Amino acid sequence: MAKVAFLGLGVMGGPMAGHLAKKGHEVTVYNRTTAKAEAWVKANGGVAAATPREAAAGQEIVFACVGNDDDLRGVTLGQDGAFAGMEKGSVFVDHTTASAEAARELAQAASELGLGFIDAPVSGGQAGAENAALTVMCGGDEATYSTVEPAILSFAKASRLMGPAGSGQLTKMVNQICIAGIVQGLSEAIHFAKRAELDVDAVLDVISKGAAGSWQMENRGRTMNAEKFDFGFAVDWMRKDLGILLLEARRNGAKLPVTALVDQFYADVQAMGGNRWDTSSLIARLET
Repeated sequence: MAKVAFLGLGVMGGPMAGHLAKKGHEVTVYNRTTAKAEAWVKANGGVAAATPREAAAGQEIVFACVGNDDDLRGVTLGQDGAFAGMEKGSVFVDHTTASAEAARELAQAASELGLGFIDAPVSGGQAGAENAALTVMCGGDEATYSTVEPAILSFAKASRLMGPAGSGQLTKMVNQICIAGIVQGLSEAIHFAKRAELDVDAVLDVISKGAAGSWQMENRGRTMNAEKFDFGFAVDWMRKDLGILLLEARRNGAKLPVTALVDQFYADVQAMGGNRWDTSSLIARLET
């Protein structure tokens, strides 16, 4: 069992850190809102620290799951950042969905300090975090990854090294491209079935057994039909992720016309007040 820190105790980070504690790791936590860190300690044990630097001091692995590139730089760099408190040979594992550029920048900064760095965005949403069923896509060197994989598997059902620094973030971008297209297609399909006066649940049941089947259909199809969007991955988060990957596409020359269009559809959902609705709420703009 390892001595670890976890920075960021939101809907993803809180359960992930909890699974580390349940597996017997010695966990120190930091959260920007101190009350949330204190509540986590009360529920899970461990220790709360006042700054990322204090949380990282003496730890073998420091995990983070924060909001965006700026948040990530905020908890890693500077006088109170985690890098300032980490000992040589320890490893920083970042589960934030951030840019590949930020991952490479921080990997270089860590290397100059004698630290390891793994970018490790996750897929599976809040339910995956709560049920220790996340999929983790990692970037970094193989030797560093091998030292942290057992701890990652405390809250993941699968983890894989995809290549050098930034490769985890690039793989997560591929994941989000797929989801954007699938959810839009499913939204249009359900909308069409309603207008055709079909039994939508029956339609989903039969077509899910064939080539049209997907995770989104199995887990979100019926709730989309019922216009229930109060769970899962929020529209605001999806737009943040799509913004990152569309910027990367402009850099590498990838053509993503459908993804760019779906990003604008999510903007429509935000304009409807659906910022915190689940991403399956794309159907709402068709039903309005």
